[in-house]
Amino acid sequence: MSINIAVDGPAGAGKSTISRGAAKELGFIYVDTGALYRAVGLNALRLGIDTKDAAKVGAALAGTEVELRFIDGEQRVFLNGEDVSEAIRAPEASMAASNVSAIPSVRSFLFELQRDIAKNNNCIMDGRDIGTVVLPGAEIKIFLTASPEERALRRYRELVAKDVPAEYEQVLEEMKQRDFNDSNRAIAPLKPAPDAVLVDTTGYALDEAIALVIKLIKERLD
Repeated sequence: MSINIAVDGPAGAGKSTISRGAAKELGFIYVDTGALYRAVGLNALRLGIDTKDAAKVGAALAGTEVELRFIDGEQRVFLNGEDVSEAIRAPEASMAASNVSAIPSVRSFLFELQRDIAKNNNCIMDGRDIGTVVLPGAEIKIFLTASPEERALRRYRELVAKDVPAEYEQVLEEMKQRDFNDSNRAIAPLKPAPDAVLVDTTGYALDEAIALVIKLIKERLD
């Protein structure tokens, strides 16, 4: 029987990096569900579809194939056979992901894919509603957070490191808007599961945050 660890939290909380580091240490696979929504959002952008138009986004799903492949232990995201792992990290893909994730047909489209991966693997899966909706029976649930200012600074530095033009104030504004969108959507809003452990990484260096989460997981698995 597989062991599932659910990690939820707002944009920029370090979920991906921390979950990936913990998964590597524990020998689990890491599943970034946000990447799936980014891929659907990117697909809509490429098709010239308004990512808030539920009918058009939903209609486009019929011709859309999103797949996670694990290559040398690293998750890669494929959209209609193309590796879009880098393309989905652009700022416009982030907002597109936030918009399409509020659409019920998109959530249904990706739901079984996420469940199947968890059923067949020991995994750490991160997202916005993993502990509350996707894997409510997960053995361990963690809600990762940090202040909006710190999360925006992390995202800004990440973009600059990738030579993506960015302004800190704009990143912060987009971060706050995404927090509002994710927390107030009608379908599967961002919120901690009742049995989740809250982990605030404000002020933590990345390696410290990873070590903290690994320690928490090991204690709970024991």
